[in-house]
Amino acid sequence: MWRKWKHITKLDPDRPNPPELIKAVVESGTDAIMISGTQNVTLEKAKALLDEVKDFGLPTVVEPSDPSNVIYDADYLFVPTVLNSTDGEWITGKHAKWVELNFDRLEEFCEIIDKTVFEGYIVLNPNSAVGRVTKAKTNLTPKQAASYAIVGERIYKLPAIYIEYSGTFGDPEVVKAVKEVLSRAVLIYGGGIDSKEKAMTMLKYADIIVVGNVLYEKGIEQFLETIP
Repeated sequence: MWRKWKHITKLDPDRPNPPELIKAVVESGTDAIMISGTQNVTLEKAKALLDEVKDFGLPTVVEPSDPSNVIYDADYLFVPTVLNSTDGEWITGKHAKWVELNFDRLEEFCEIIDKTVFEGYIVLNPNSAVGRVTKAKTNLTPKQAASYAIVGERIYKLPAIYIEYSGTFGDPEVVKAVKEVLSRAVLIYGGGIDSKEKAMTMLKYADIIVVGNVLYEKGIEQFLETIP
């Protein structure tokens, strides 16, 4: 059950994922592998990467960045809605397009929607690709971030709130403030975790941490330090 996970490894289909890297990840003790990326991610790239990892026995998650590259073969489908986007396309627009693309099989598709884990993203790194693409309002105080989290959990009934610093280690006080107001949603944190210390700092408040860039930028040994 995804709610019990502590550590997710995010693999980017647009980056090199040689067999030795995949082997290290599946043997690391991580709870799940997420196939996700913001830029240059095509259906073909994502499917090829999923095919490489799905037979190892670890739970697999696909987190699509666009309705055109959704893959339905993973164990879980996590779909973001960017709560602090200033562009409605990233709050409901992409989702409506996803429905439209599947309108001719609506009954079957609604069953897929019912099984999908919808994540309320709060994007907080203004220099990140996801921050720029989604036009996110990133200069939030802890109270403002917590307010968005309440919107996600209480108003939109989202099962997960995801604090995304995307490549930069975030402010633990923001994560703490968000955790304090949640009662049902799982709190996921991603961004800049490249050491045991940083992993444990965020796991004081977040239920799950997502680790990815360290694999590509600092290597397997540094990645292994992030496993709780």
